Amino acid sequence: MESSSPTPERIIQTGLGFWGSKALLSAVEMELFTELAKHPEALETVTGRVGLHPRGARDFLDTLVALGFLTRDENGLYGNTAETDLFLDKGKTDSYIGGILEMANSRLYPSWGALTAALRTGKPQNEAEAEEDMFAALYADPAGLKEFLRAMSGVSRGANQMIARQFPWADYQSYVDAGTAQGDLAVQIALANTHLSGIGFDLPEVGPIFEEYVADNGLADRVEFTAGSFFEEPLPKTDVVLYGHILHDWDLEQKQHLLRMAWDAVPEGGAVVVYDSIIDDDRKENAFGLLMSLNMLVETAGGFDYTGADCQQWMRDAGFRETCVEHLLGPDSMVIGIK
Repeated sequence: MESSSPTPERIIQTGLGFWGSKALLSAVEMELFTELAKHPEALETVTGRVGLHPRGARDFLDTLVALGFLTRDENGLYGNTAETDLFLDKGKTDSYIGGILEMANSRLYPSWGALTAALRTGKPQNEAEAEEDMFAALYADPAGLKEFLRAMSGVSRGANQMIARQFPWADYQSYVDAGTAQGDLAVQIALANTHLSGIGFDLPEVGPIFEEYVADNGLADRVEFTAGSFFEEPLPKTDVVLYGHILHDWDLEQKQHLLRMAWDAVPEGGAVVVYDSIIDDDRKENAFGLLMSLNMLVETAGGFDYTGADCQQWMRDAGFRETCVEHLLGPDSMVIGIK
């Protein structure tokens, strides 16, 4: 049987993929899905409520229908799909993941426009381009910091809940979530394991945001915040250290430092848990993990994503005697090291 002839379809779809991406990001920015979560609405009503210009309104909404993000019934009323209603309605705080898309719209979309420059220079292409540390610039902007931390919670929640259930927490009593951000990983672990006490460890600017989130989840008696930099102070002593979407932010020497910090913090039999969009060992299947590594190129001074085999070797170099890789959700996996 003759093989089918090559077609340019996949090339065109990928090359122009930013069209559909930006349509979705703009819809999130204008809170379209939050508006339609109330009830389906006619073209004229949607146009007025979210501030669309009549010239592009119909094409914009019908594009979202064609992409599978909106429905349109026989009466011409637009509504959310099951997915956009659950995940992109700001009123559904437990399931809303729009924060990462808000950040993609305001931060990542402009930075990725300069990917070619990043590939040629090896330098970040965001507000930290002239700075040594992207996080110094980000943490100096309170509004941007809050958006960033909220986005991290939304995009990480599913994997956080898997870690809270999948890791053998019955063997341990305490944990430190290092680089905790808003604190969703620390919160999900405590919610699922009532015998545990936890610490969120991050820079001082994060403290009020973390403490508010923990209190909102009724966990202030078991989950607390400790301020510090894991490049300047030791981690608090604990049974388990977790780095959730943290290790990929840093260069190789810094990654190795963080794993040594974890080894110092835990007792014999203690553990370190690292999770990111772990690239498959053959580096040909987890496209999201590879694209995330390019995102680290445009966003950070030295960060990159890595394979499970890479991380296991770094853990063994730090002194951890047993290591394994376990899939979590979507492109995310965790690597576990036992001291």
